[in-house]
This record gives sequence, structure tokens and C-alpha cells, in this order.
Amino acid sequence: MRKSIFGQWSAVLLLSAFVWWASASIRGAAAMGNGKSAPASDSTDVDAIRQLGQDMGNAMVAGDIDKLNQIYADDWATVASSGKIVTKENLLGDFKSFHDKLEWFENGPIDVQVYGDVAVANGIVKEKRMRDGKDTSGEFVYMDLLKKRAGKWVVVRSAAARVK
Repeated sequence: MRKSIFGQWSAVLLLSAFVWWASASIRGAAAMGNGKSAPASDSTDVDAIRQLGQDMGNAMVAGDIDKLNQIYADDWATVASSGKIVTKENLLGDFKSFHDKLEWFENGPIDVQVYGDVAVANGIVKEKRMRDGKDTSGEFVYMDLLKKRAGKWVVVRSAAARVK
């Protein structure tokens, strides 16, 4: 049975709230001297996740649907600025139909925290983008929640906001 939009939206918000809480709690404990709670800093995973962010942008610019299909988990979702739930199917469809076209991008610093087979990447990106014929270019902060599945990192949730 398909979840209602409200159920999907609630799940995304609850997951986002959990990630924020977990990140804040772990960082707070580490700041108080309890280093045992700090996230793992496996440079191999951190480097792979940073590269995945670069690969994601490159695939969007190239319109490489196959690569985007590998980067985003089948259950990926986000909430658009309109409040609409966006799924992997929506995202890939927009790139296939050219409703969404990333012309260029430049990633800024990306902070990656790895917690076993789950990771959070947050950073900033400048981009030139057209959506439905309108220029939506700008600078954005974002957060991706990633999960290691079958030995590969995939993006399972995302959130972004325009920098004013």
C-alpha cells in the first residue's frame, strides 16, 4: 500500500529531526570531552562521500541518468521549497525531460560525519540552473543523509536552502 503524502512528509521530517538531534548530541558529547561518542573519521569513507557529491553534480550537468540512478537510493526523497515531496522517480524524470537542467556548479567545503554505515554530508554549492524555463541559479547550503548499501554509499535523504 502506498503511503499518503502526509505520511511521506512526516517520515522525511522525522528522519531529518532525528539526524539533527543525533548530530547535535554526538557533537555536544564530543565537545564535553567524551571522545568515545565522536563519529568515525575513516578517511576512505569521507573521501568517497565527498567524491560522490562531485559525481552527483557532474552527472546532473551531463544529464547522465544512469549515474544519478546509482547515486540516489530507490527510496530517496526530499521536501521541495514548495512543500511537495520529491522522490527519486520525480528527480530522474525532471532531468530526462529537461525540466531541470544544471548548467554548471561549484562545490564549497563539504563536512562529512560517518556513523558506521550511515553518514551526513553538509556543504555549500554555487550553481547555474534552469527549472521549467526559469533561472533558479544561486548559492545553496545542503545536507545529504547517506547509507552504505552493498558496499556503496547512496543518498537516501536530502535537504537544501538558498543562501540569501
